[in-house]
Amino acid sequence: MKERKIPELKELYVERMKELLPDESDYKNYLEILKKIPVRSIRCNKLKITPSDLKKRLEEKGWKLNQPWKDYPEIMIVESVLEPGELGRALEHLLGYYYIQELASMLPIIALQPEPEEMILDLCAAPGSKTTQTSSEMKGTGTIIANEVSIGRIKILAANLERCGATNVIITKKEGMALCKRFKKGDFQFDRILIDAPCSGEGTLRSSLKTYIMWNIKTVKKLHHVQKQLFSEAIDLLKPNGTLIYSTCTHAPEENEEVVDAMLKEFKDKIKIEKISLPIKPREGITKWKDKKYSNQVKKCARVYPHDNNTEGFFLAKFRRIE
Repeated sequence: MKERKIPELKELYVERMKELLPDESDYKNYLEILKKIPVRSIRCNKLKITPSDLKKRLEEKGWKLNQPWKDYPEIMIVESVLEPGELGRALEHLLGYYYIQELASMLPIIALQPEPEEMILDLCAAPGSKTTQTSSEMKGTGTIIANEVSIGRIKILAANLERCGATNVIITKKEGMALCKRFKKGDFQFDRILIDAPCSGEGTLRSSLKTYIMWNIKTVKKLHHVQKQLFSEAIDLLKPNGTLIYSTCTHAPEENEEVVDAMLKEFKDKIKIEKISLPIKPREGITKWKDKKYSNQVKKCARVYPHDNNTEGFFLAKFRRIE
């Protein structure tokens, strides 16, 4: 893996990560992977082409591909292309045959397990990587409500949906909590809900160097409240036995286990947390952070660290409606 020079981590961030990764060699491995340029990965858009046909086409162009997860042949690592920048310029990309997507970003939909003909809510949808992945798994059937509050990001979302031929998607522009309240008034319910929540982005340090500069503990604490509100409003929209995935691309326990623990307590008669099956080996959720202790059920969450699987960092929790 190629290395590059990276900015210096903020002192408080270092302190927090050392607490999350107390083993010195573990923390050192984490620091080392941050210097490595992330692998390039794509996801075959099964709405337009089969993984085998796409692989054949790209290899005929001289690309070297690797399919890391045998049960998910649509996911491919691009080890090399003939020309710099070809990944985004290739005809197959422009035609929507594949979506350039980071490996860990694909995990929430693998955990969500969408099925054809279902009603699904993607509460924070832009730029559309997970929405298009969901549409692909649903074979273009059923209905996906893809919500986004920013008109600029909606333009990107709409462009990606059109390129990928995801015709079973309805885009809404509404603040997430307000949208959920509107759906409640109309007695809408969904088979599955994805809350890929806005977060502090600690897991994106490898692909977004600006995260080094932008990281702030105030953002972590502010977003914690937003995330809980999104979850609280969305849970009533889930059908009995329906599935909800809560995910972030951060390591901060305040935005992860603390949110999950709070929701398990608040909605103990409505939801249960389930173990997640993933094609990688995540770590379990933590049950203690600073002066706070969380339910042992939180261990069922999945913590994805960059140095464990050569991905970005991610967090996932899976819930089922029991009411």
